[in-house]
Order: sequence, then structure tokens, then C-alpha cells
Amino acid sequence: MKRIPAILACLVLAAFSSGCFFRTAQTVPSPAPGVPQATQPHLRPSSSHVIAGVDVLLDRDWRTTVRGADGGQAMISFFDLLLKGRTVGLLTNPTGVDAKLRSTIDLLHDHPEVRLGALFAPEHGIRGDIYAGEAVTDDVEPLTGVPVYSIYRSKPTPAMLTGLDAVLYDIQDIGASSYTYIYAMADMMAACAEAGIPFIVLDRPNPIGADFVDGPVLDTSRFRSGIGQYDIAALYGMTPGELAWMLNNEFLANPCQLSIIPMANYRRTMRFADTGLPWTPTSTHIPWPISAVHYSLTGVLGETRGGLNIGVGYTLPFECLAAPWMDRHKLVAAINSRNIPGLRARPISYVPGYGGHAGRTVHGAHLVVTDPLALRPMTAQITLMTILQELYPERNLFDNPGIRESLFDRALGTDQIRLMVAQGASAAAVEQAIAPRRERFKEMRKKYLLYEPR
Repeated sequence: MKRIPAILACLVLAAFSSGCFFRTAQTVPSPAPGVPQATQPHLRPSSSHVIAGVDVLLDRDWRTTVRGADGGQAMISFFDLLLKGRTVGLLTNPTGVDAKLRSTIDLLHDHPEVRLGALFAPEHGIRGDIYAGEAVTDDVEPLTGVPVYSIYRSKPTPAMLTGLDAVLYDIQDIGASSYTYIYAMADMMAACAEAGIPFIVLDRPNPIGADFVDGPVLDTSRFRSGIGQYDIAALYGMTPGELAWMLNNEFLANPCQLSIIPMANYRRTMRFADTGLPWTPTSTHIPWPISAVHYSLTGVLGETRGGLNIGVGYTLPFECLAAPWMDRHKLVAAINSRNIPGLRARPISYVPGYGGHAGRTVHGAHLVVTDPLALRPMTAQITLMTILQELYPERNLFDNPGIRESLFDRALGTDQIRLMVAQGASAAAVEQAIAPRRERFKEMRKKYLLYEPR
């Protein structure tokens, strides 16, 4: 029998079920510092691999302690506690797989003791075959016959939730505030709260690491958009389950009945390569775990006015800074002279097949992550911004607000960085300016960290 301690596992349904009482996420005490045994997952001596939430949920050997109405305690599997005999909806995409790469869709559809009643599609669609930003429409999943409801750019309606006893969330995220899956999760949480339906997060790793917070905190009072809906840090340093807990308590006007199925053997200092889990691309241009790191290293620079190519349209998505007018050797020398922790650059020229400067030869820097533990991608990206401003001020990459700068500001949730860089501010000055709001976010975040080390 595999056991996960109750204080970690029992961010569970606010309901009476099978005679047991469960506390809501709103009333569960914050994990107490200095009591690591009460808050970390059970570590299996026989395996160092992380066991994702979906495997914990569907393996009845994983159990937790619950308290009955009579005050007594009993051990029960997560599946029996939350799913057995119920009709559920599932918000997922191709990343929702178990350790053997079997889709969570298929696992639930084929399970004899649960009924999969509806699927909910985020950006890119339920099977990941829709390009970024393109419309996702309602459909029927062809392999299972289960109805699919699009919730990309539209909130779930009560009709979509009719007949469901719970909604599950199983998506591998990349830990960046501009990645839209977390907002699909939050929208579904709000819809479940209105409908009185429990919401269950099957937790997964943060591939860039959950041990740090980096970049600015979004200011959604001025820059709220589909890629920034809450005042969270650009790199928030949390797993999907932890983030859901924080959003539920701190940001949703009407909190939902939240359950988190935790991972086993996970430590927040892990990078994805440390987990032993298989990687499924989270979107078209995130083919590998390291791509998630590069996304937060160059993604915002892809929205500058000067038309930089960041490797999208080539074989190195988010790994490059290039343009036809760049001097690749000069740029690389400038980057390497800054000694950015965990990062080195090499000269590169290539012809992107699509995206910025498609069909033209571009020159610039290939950014190589040498130490994922040392790299702080957003801090490094701000340094890269200042280098580009110093080398190419005539290009007005960060000047003249317009549609491209609007996307740049929305991606960061602030115009402060663009304005300071355009005025010649140093990376250190920008960092000093954005640090106070980030420190306040970090204090709030502390209450919702489930895994060690905290």
C-alpha cells in the first residue's frame, strides 16, 4: 500500500461522501513550516521517478487517510474517494497521459467504474492539432464518441456541465503566466463553483522548476488579456495544483470545491529531466522540456517591433535571437560578456520556413542553456533586451507603442520594462524596479506550496 499524508492529499472535496468529511481548500490550514513529514508526498524507496497525479489517482494502491463522521480514520484510495461510480468531465490535451503514455481520455473512457461524460478543450484543441491562436470549436472526440466543448476564449457554460459529478484537469503546463492553459483551468474552476461541481487537479511537475519566482508580476488592472488574467508572476514557480489552490483562495470571487491529487516523489527543485516522466509536447513549439525554458527566455522578445526571429519557423523554437540586419559575432560577444548564469551564446545563421523573416537568411545568436538550475529565464531575457537596445538603438525595438508593443506589454503584464529599456535603463535597474511586487507575490505564494523543499 502506498500512502500520501492526509494534509497534502486532503485538499479535497468540500462534501460529505461515503460518511467522510473533507475540508475545502479555503479552510485547510496552510502547510506549517518545520513539519515536512506532514506536507511532503510519500517517497517510495523502490523508485526515484516522479509519479504524476493521474497515476496516483488510478492506482488504488495509492491511499490517503480520511476522517469519518464518527471521528474515526480510515484509509481509502483516491479513485474510490473521488471517482468511483461517478460521471466526470475532463479538461485536458495531448499532455494528459500516464507514465506509459496512455491518454487520460482513454483511461477514463475505458474504465468500468467511472463514466467520461464530457471533454473540455483549451487552446490547441483536445488532441493538440490546432495551431496557436486559432479557433477551437465544439466537436465529438472520434475515438470515444464523447462530446468536446471548447473553452478557449470562452468560459464554460452551465449546459456544458449538466449531468457531471466532477470535472478533472490533467494538463502539463510550462510554468509561465502567458501560457493559456492555466486560464482555462481558472475559468473551469469558476464555472464549477457556480454549478456546485467539484474540481479535481491531477498534479504535474513545473518543467522549468518550482523553486524560484522570476520576472515581473502582472498588473491586470491595466494589461488584462487572454495571456494574463491574474496578478501573478511571469514565472510563478508552482505546480498546476499549487497554482489552482492559490487562484481559488486569492483570486476567485466564488471559490470552487477543490481537490488536488498530488504527485509522489516530486521535489520542487527538480527540472523535468529529473522526474523520469515521458515528455509530450505541450504545444507546437514546445517539442522538448528545454523548450519550456527557452519559451520564457525569448518569447516576449518575439513580440518586439523590430521583427526578430526567435527560432520559431526553424528547428530551434525560442532558442535564437536573429534578424537579417544583425551582426551575429557582435551580438554573441555582447551576450557572453554579461556572464548570464546558466546561459551561453554561439553565432548562427539560418533561413526560417515561416514566422518572422520567413524565406530570408537571418543572423544572430543561438542561446544554449548550460545550467538549468542556475538560469533565471525572465531575468536573462531582460538582460537580452538591454543588450539589443545598446547594440541596435536605431531599430526602435522597444519604442513607438503600437500593436506589436501592445502584445509585448500584455505578455509581461506591464509597460514598465519596455519603457525603461527604451530609455536606456540597465538590467539591474529594471530588476530593482520590478522586485517589490514580486516579493509580495512570493509571500502570498508561500502559503500554497505543497512539496519540499519549500
